[in-house]
Formats: sequence, structure tokens, C-alpha cells
Amino acid sequence: MSEQHRPDLNRRRLLQAGGAVMCLLVTPVGLVQAATRILAVRVWPAQDYTRITLEGAADLKYSHQIVKDPERLVVDLEGVEFNSVLQSIPGKISESDPYIKLIRAGRNRPGIIRIVVELKSEIKPQVFSLPPAGDYGHRLVLDLYPTEERDPLLALIEKRSPEEAARGASGEDELARLAKERGQTQTVTAQADPANRKTGRGDKSTPLRLITIAIDPGHGGEDPGAVGPRGTYEKNITLAIGKLLKARIDAEPGMRAMLTRDADFFVPLAQRVDKARRVQADLFVSIHADAFTRPSARGSSVFVLSERGATSTAARLLAQKENAADLIGGVNINVKDNHLARTLLDLSQTATLNDSLKVAQAVLGELGNINQLHKTQVEQAGFAVLKAPDIPSLLVETAFISNPEEEKRLNNPAFQKEMAEALLRGIKLYFAKNPPLSSGRVIALN
Repeated sequence: MSEQHRPDLNRRRLLQAGGAVMCLLVTPVGLVQAATRILAVRVWPAQDYTRITLEGAADLKYSHQIVKDPERLVVDLEGVEFNSVLQSIPGKISESDPYIKLIRAGRNRPGIIRIVVELKSEIKPQVFSLPPAGDYGHRLVLDLYPTEERDPLLALIEKRSPEEAARGASGEDELARLAKERGQTQTVTAQADPANRKTGRGDKSTPLRLITIAIDPGHGGEDPGAVGPRGTYEKNITLAIGKLLKARIDAEPGMRAMLTRDADFFVPLAQRVDKARRVQADLFVSIHADAFTRPSARGSSVFVLSERGATSTAARLLAQKENAADLIGGVNINVKDNHLARTLLDLSQTATLNDSLKVAQAVLGELGNINQLHKTQVEQAGFAVLKAPDIPSLLVETAFISNPEEEKRLNNPAFQKEMAEALLRGIKLYFAKNPPLSSGRVIALN
């Protein structure tokens, strides 16, 4: 080959080599899937359980295992980018978390990111993925449950001092002490007077058992509920009003209350009903703050269950929105409670529905004294959270959080207190005319 052709040959070889290098650089982008980004990590600690949520830009591939001595939950993420979000995980755990000691994340081996959750005690984990819903993308959920489920009845017995807690006072001791403090006499009966059982009515000489109210602050945790124009979360308003209502009920002679959630965590709709039934509640009150596309919508509303369809289009749409809470909050569909499923399917509850309408009307009347009513009559729709067949149940939309003026009022502690007081007055009006059947543990009202 002549010297004059050699530069052309060298140039071709150089171009070929450069092309090969470019292929090496370009090919993985086209043939190998890019690492998935973690967009957010959220931790929701509570006594019932702690939830960790990893939100990704795509579906997250994972495996998990429990490691003993010490107790750890280990989760391996495949094809995930180790970014600043994952690096920030340790700072998301508080010392007060009931179940998590600390958490860390790092590269375990090529293509695998490992998350290690060091635990304070043995847990029963539920690990599952969720498709995009609401404002969320793909989520991986780590639910850390205690090995012994928290009994809702414990929420009804409050230790008044460290000395009582140290003595381990029993529920009967606590109830007797509570009755004494309130100037009442406590009676325990095997069964009520047959005539009184038949009518469900009592008089001053008939001991009435302690009235138990289940208060259900709507939404929570992963499910913020409606969001006001100034960024107010419905879940925070409902919890604030729920706690105020519980305090007022607990201060009433012959009444006590439990909360389906007492902190910012998610409770599936069916579990809210189940908690109320486990404490044999006499009434279930679900608290919400409405939202609408038009900011001018305003006022309070009260709803009960409908077996035959909604009483209005607005009621039907609201029920659909509230029933979607499980999709937003995230429920492990692989965990089933057959007993509760049967309960929710049992809608033969004419007597319960009649009582629901009575108490709802009483509450609506009291709400009209502190706020404009959106509807002057009780509405009905197929709310999943109202489907306990044996507990009168109502859902209260306190005000429209989507209305700027009402959002401001909902954030006002004075209005929250007024709302709790109005709810209590309505509840007391109902039970004054419809005392519960006297059975089991009772207290005589002076």
C-alpha cells in the first residue's frame, strides 16, 4: 500500500474504533433499563402500627426478610438508584417511634439497594406494593404491626397517675374509680330487666350502662383527605375536632369515647368499623370536612347509610370520594378478615338505620346553631364506613374546607371547640330520648 493511501486507512480505523466506543456508551442506555428513582420516603408512627412508604417513579421490585438477634426487617430493592432521598431515611425516624429503633439504606451489591429497619421489638410485617392512586405514584408499603394486636378497649381505660399504672389497676378498678369521681354509683348486672330490654327505655330507677361513642376522625397518614386553598389537610382538622369531642364526652357522666385513630396514621375503612364493634359502641360518628370544585360551596351536612341509593347526586359523589380512601391510603388486599367482610355485607339493619336517622337529625339541628347548613335535611348514601349493622352511625361534614372562609374557621381552635360542643349536644339529645339497652356493666345516674 502506498504512503498516500495510509492516512485514509488510519482515518477509517480511527473512525471504526471511535464508533465501537460510542456503541459501548450508547448500547446500555437502549438495552439496559435505567435505574428507578425513589421520589419520596414517608414514615407514619403510631401505637397501632408504623408505616413506611417508599414512592418510586416506576413499579418497585423488592424482596424482604425478618432477621433475628437483633430484630431487623431487611428489604432489598432491585434496579433502584441510590439517591439523596434514600440517603435521608435515617433522619425520618423519631426516638418515640413505638417499633423502629433506626433505619439505614445503602448499596448491598450491584443493582441492589438494601434497607435495614432495626426494631425495638418483634413485629408482624406486611410488605406490599400499590399502583398509582390520587397524587401518588408507585408505592412500596412496609407496615410494622405488633405481634399482639392493640385492643381498642384499652383506649377506654386511662390510667390517671403513674402510681395507678405501677399497681396495674384493673379495668373494673378504673371504672369504679371513675364512677366515684363523677359522683355515680356503679352496678354490674348479669342482664337487664326484661321489660326494659324489650323497650330499650329506662327511667331514673333503672341502671343505665355506660354509653360508648366511637369517634372516627376521617382520613389520616397516607390519605390527607381534601386539601384547602391555603393548604389545610382535612385529616388534621378531623383529628383535632375528634380529640376535642372525645375529651368532652369523657367528661360527661355515664359516657365514654374511643378514637379510631388518635394520631396521624391511616386506618382502612373496614378496620374503623371493626374497632367500633369490638368496643360494643352505642354510636359511631365519622368526622370529615367537605370539598367541592366551586369554592363558594359552604355549610355543614350530616349523612347516614342508604340501602337504596343516594338521596342526591352530591351525596352519591361524596360517598364515592370517601369510599376511595382505601385506594389513597393504601390497603393490603392480601389480608382479609372474613368475619368483617360478612359484617359489611349484612345490610339487614332497619332498626339501626332508623336510630341513625334519629341521632343524625339531632346532630344536624345543633350544627345549624353554629354554622350554616349545606342541606337542611339528613342525607343518605352508600358510605362504607357507616355499614356496621348493629351500631347507629353517621358521617358529619363539618364545613367545606375548599371554601376559603370556612377553611379559616376550621383552623380556628374556637370554632373546632364549638363544633365538638354541637356534636356532643346532638348526641346527648338523642340518648336522652333513646337510652341504650341496659345490660352488662352499668352505672346508675344520679
